[in-house]
Amino acid sequence: MNSFGMKLRFSTFGESHGKAIGCLLDGVPAGLEIDEEYIQSELDRRKPGKSEFETARKEADKVEILSGVFEGVSTGTPIAMLIYNTNQKSKDYTNIKDIFRPGHADFTYFNKYGIRDYRGGGRSSARETAARVSAGAIAKLMLTKMGISVLSGISEVAGIKSEVFDYDKAKSSIIYALDSAKEEEQKEAILKAKNNHDSVGGVSRVLIQGVPIGLGQPLYYKLDGVLADAMMGLNAVKAVEIGDGVLSSRVLGSQNNDEIRSNGFETNHSGGILGGISNGDDIVLNVYFKPTPSIFKEQHTVTTTNEEVDFSLKGRHDPCVAVRGTVVCESMAALVIADMLLLNMGSNMEGVRKYYS
Repeated sequence: MNSFGMKLRFSTFGESHGKAIGCLLDGVPAGLEIDEEYIQSELDRRKPGKSEFETARKEADKVEILSGVFEGVSTGTPIAMLIYNTNQKSKDYTNIKDIFRPGHADFTYFNKYGIRDYRGGGRSSARETAARVSAGAIAKLMLTKMGISVLSGISEVAGIKSEVFDYDKAKSSIIYALDSAKEEEQKEAILKAKNNHDSVGGVSRVLIQGVPIGLGQPLYYKLDGVLADAMMGLNAVKAVEIGDGVLSSRVLGSQNNDEIRSNGFETNHSGGILGGISNGDDIVLNVYFKPTPSIFKEQHTVTTTNEEVDFSLKGRHDPCVAVRGTVVCESMAALVIADMLLLNMGSNMEGVRKYYS
């Protein structure tokens, strides 16, 4: 399955070391101003090779819009976008042609499909997420028209947790750190792991503001369920929390309930979602990334013929995949909210009447 969404639906294609990657975004209403500079700026936030905290692979990630846009606005037809791969080094992977890398999808992809694309993971590589970011940028353009914003930042690296969440500050941080008091310590943890030929995990915190009450399609397309699905579909994500998440299981109902007054909720333990439907409060997600499995220590594994071997990986890899991953989390959140906005237009007769009257 290579598609996501219902009313606003996108499909991605391409491999890490193939000629190009891209996406087809269908369902964008006609008349949306398509700011190509903004779309490129979103890709620039995610692209590799900007600092020592990321992979050394330098990709221009220049996006080309092939269809669905005329004279700067969407036409209502599918929007196709293409990003050429320009800095592959497939030879770095020849030593693992017949070897499964621990922690990677090599083992499962081979056993499922019977094909071994060893060039950087092929379709299972996080390289594919550039296509998601291009689609997410258009979703953000839609949300801006509705007064909705999607922000994110890194709240934790290697167990070093932020105590404040400053989303404006995160925009100027090379690792998108939310807490300036913790940033240096988090950077040191990333570089220490990198210098030891290892990697660390991290947590992306996503904030969605301005969401109206009523988004979500119970029972089987709930807003929190689809947001969790979107995040868990990202490479290296191992857990997702909505609102207080795991902490909700450790308190009393009287502590967890968000009491209501005439001007709104007194607290936001729910993370802005009740019964799978947005309640008008801020939507808050914590997305947990495992350490990058591409490390340069000698490891035990097996070959495609089940022969036990020891090997050392080569190549260029992120020491903390969560850093660039937080940009992708934003993009997926934006796509979900935009999809839910379109789906919600027909939730009751009043909405249908307003549209056609």
